Amino acid sequence: MLFDPKNKNVIYQRLIYSRKRNHLSQQELAQRMQSYGLNVDQHAISKIERNSRAVSDLELLGFCRALGVQPQWLLGEDLSKLEEH
Repeated sequence: MLFDPKNKNVIYQRLIYSRKRNHLSQQELAQRMQSYGLNVDQHAISKIERNSRAVSDLELLGFCRALGVQPQWLLGEDLSKLEEH
């Protein structure tokens, strides 16, 4: 359920998938984020991937840049359905 009060973010599953698909460790992803001026360390990424930390809009854009994905996809939207409209 998207609006379950237990959820801290909606990107955690696709973040894990994208990070692994890019062959990045959490530390390597954190280094990319920090190179963009975002204060996201390995511990923060671990918490995001466990769905126990919220993600800011700037962090979302940083993850998209670091992983080469669109924000809509990381947010859980099916981009093929978006293109049909």
